[in-house]
Amino acid sequence: MNKTDLINAIAAEAGLTKADAAKALNATTAAIANAVKAGDKVTLVGFGTFAPTERPARTGKNPRTGEALTIPAKKVVKFKAGSELTL
Repeated sequence: MNKTDLINAIAAEAGLTKADAAKALNATTAAIANAVKAGDKVTLVGFGTFAPTERPARTGKNPRTGEALTIPAKKVVKFKAGSELTL
C-alpha cells in the first residue's frame, strides 16, 4: 500500500473527501515527525510506538576495497508494533 492507497482507504472508512483525508494524513505524519524530532515518544495505543534512539558509532567496511571505516553515531526512529497490529 502506498500513500495514495492509504488516503483512499481513509477517505472511504471515515466518509471524507480524498482532499480532506490527505490533509488529515499529512497533518498526522507531520505531528508524529515533529514530536520524534523533539525527542518525544509517540504512542498510538493498539497501533504502536515511535521513539527516537541513538545509534552508536561503529566500524564498517568498504565492500569495494575492504578498507575499514568509521560510521558516525546518529539518531534514528524506532517503531515498536502494538498488540492489535500483530499478524
